Parts: sequence; C-alpha cells; structure tokens
Amino acid sequence: MSSGLTPAQRTTRYGVFGLTWVSYATYYLARKGFGVTKARIETRLGVSPGWLATIDTAYLIAYAAGQFVSGVFGDRVGARRLVGWGMLGSAVACALFGSASGALVMLLAFAANGLFQSTGWPGNTKAMADWYAPAERGTVMGVWSTCYQAGGLLATAFATLLLSAFGWRWAFFGPALVVGGVGLVVLITLTERPGERRGAPPPVPTAEEVATAQAERRRVILSPTVWSFGAAYFCLKIIRYSILFWLPYYLHNALEYTEAKAGYLSVSFEVGGIVGVLIAGALSDRVAGRRRSVLASAMMGLLALSLLLYSVVAAWGVWPNFAAMALVGLLLFGPDSLLAGAAAQDLGGKHAAATATGFVNGMGSVGAILQGAFTVTLREHLGWDAVFYGFLVVAALGALALAPTWRRVPEVAAT
Repeated sequence: MSSGLTPAQRTTRYGVFGLTWVSYATYYLARKGFGVTKARIETRLGVSPGWLATIDTAYLIAYAAGQFVSGVFGDRVGARRLVGWGMLGSAVACALFGSASGALVMLLAFAANGLFQSTGWPGNTKAMADWYAPAERGTVMGVWSTCYQAGGLLATAFATLLLSAFGWRWAFFGPALVVGGVGLVVLITLTERPGERRGAPPPVPTAEEVATAQAERRRVILSPTVWSFGAAYFCLKIIRYSILFWLPYYLHNALEYTEAKAGYLSVSFEVGGIVGVLIAGALSDRVAGRRRSVLASAMMGLLALSLLLYSVVAAWGVWPNFAAMALVGLLLFGPDSLLAGAAAQDLGGKHAAATATGFVNGMGSVGAILQGAFTVTLREHLGWDAVFYGFLVVAALGALALAPTWRRVPEVAAT
C-alpha cells in the first residue's frame, strides 16, 4: 500500500498513526482511576470491598460485550465516528463516576464507561488497517501496540498524581477532560482512508458494496480462524489480567517486599511487554509471513516455560525476579498484540477489520472477567506456586487453540 501513496498521503498516514496511538493510550486514563482510588473511596464514602469488586466486574462485563457490538458497528460507521463518539461518551461516564457518592451510581457509570471504552480497540485498529498493507502490518502494529503498555503506565501515574494533589474525584475529572479533548480531535481530524478528503461527507456506498461488506462481516464471524484466535486470546487475557491485578499483591504478601517496592518491581511485566510487541511484530513480517498465528503459538509455548522459570527464581532477589517477569511480559504481550492486532486485521480485510479485532478482543475480555476467580481459587486452595502452574497450563492450551490455523491458507480479504 505504501508504494501507491502520494507524498501527501504518506504524511497523512504518519498523522493517523500518531493520532490513533495517542487515542488508544488516552482511553486508559478513563479506566485506571478506579484502581488507584479504591482505598480512598472505601474510606471516604463507606463503599464496601464487595461493592468495589462488583463495580469492577460490571465494567469488565460491559467492556467484553461492547467489543462484539463495537467491532460490527465500526465497520458500518467508520473509525472516526466510532472512536470520536466513544471517547466523548467515556469522558462523560468518567465525570459522572467522579461526581457520584453512592455505590449503585458508581456501578452504572463504570459499566457505561466499559461500553464506551470498548470502541477504542476495534475503531483504532480499523483505522490502522485502512492505511497499512498486510506485508508491513506486523512491524507497524508492533510499534503501534506499545500504546496500551505506555497508556497503562502513564494513566496510573496521572491518576495517582491527581489523587495526591486534588483528591479522588479529580482522578476522574482530569482524565475526563483529556479523553474528551482527544475525542474531539479524532472527530475533527482523523482521515480514515487514502483518498478521503478531510471534513467531506463519507461517500454513499453502492448496493453491491453494501452486500460485499455484509458478506465479509459474516465470513469473519463464522470463520473458524477468528474463533481459534479468540480462544487463544481468552487464555492470554486470563494470564495478563491476573498478573496486572495480582503481581504487586504477590510481591508484597508472598515475597515480603514493601508496598512501594512491590509496585515499582511490578512494572517489569509491562517493560518486557513493550519489547515483546516490537519483536513479535517485526518477526511476523519477516519469518512467519501472514501466518502470524504460528509465531503467536510458538511464543505462547515459550510463555508456559517462562512462567515455570518465574515460579522458581521469583524468590532469588530483585533482579532475577525483574528479569524473569520481564521475560514473561515479552512472551505474553508479543502474541497478544499479534492476535488482536495484525493477525485479526489480516483476517478482516478492508470491510471487516473492526469486526475481526472486536470479536477476538471480546472473547479475550471474557478471560479478563474470569481472572479473579481463577487466581483467588488456586491461591486459597493450593498456594501461589499453583497459580503459576495454572498459568502454565492456560498458556499451553492457548498455544494449542491456534493449531487449526497453522496449516490453513490465511483467510485474508481484499485490503
């Protein structure tokens, strides 16, 4: 695709890359504040731990359900409107949460936020798919996918700063202003595809184009490949969210690091993840071609071994712990970015990229909902070693879930 672009279009493409990267990173500002402020909300408003957990679950359920809807909807209305209005809706829901003083209102606001947050991945990956060809997509999406590691890190720091300086409500008001501002920029400036004139009304599709797009979306939804990707991503998100939510707790309670030291040490997971998405993206273009699932499966097999390694060396000290968990992050976020990014975009093609990425991410998000029960049950009945052995089994199952796609000719639609 890049060889057929004019110099002006290549410049526009860089702008699309930057704007969508900032957009998805910014989404995290509206979702990280709750985790940072839970203790303060419990103390100031008397919201019980049970309600806090229920609010989390409501968000995750809404987010997972919204992925399926947002994917199909994004292929109908386009990335600009899906992402722009999604960010504005998320900003409003975030501000409502910050204004609330009761658990039920918080639950409703955070669930609404989950629905609006679900527009981010399908919408932004659709915009990227429209500007980058399959031959270069792995490398490009590897670099682009650093947005969700960087976004998570920056969002936590931003919410913590606002909490300390202005109180817990501003950990929601501040992000709402930023997210709403970026949403407006997306609505006004995002150019969705080469040849589009910014600000011009979208072209009216012909009946044949509508029928082709509908057929492509049906093909994706019924494709065995998308379900294999989704099953593997389900496994990845169980592990990913368990580590994100429980690693500081494990380091503090099981290995007896201070809370501050445990928090700093836990960033090893996302540091390794940034390296992993870059390596996986570049390798998928050069080694595995469009059969990115082969590379993803191999990395998930190595992920299982790295989890076993971490369970052995975690207690050896700070640097062995950091290095082993960084390796886990590298081998997890690599296939994570491939399956929900370049591989799903390849499968969806021109007409169904958002549908494909939405379905894969939606199935994965069901795993995120279940991570708490998975981790707590193993820890309480069998101990922390069993948790990591459980992760090992889940990673191996995820690798096997991709086996049906290894020999199949890639189902790449016209791009």
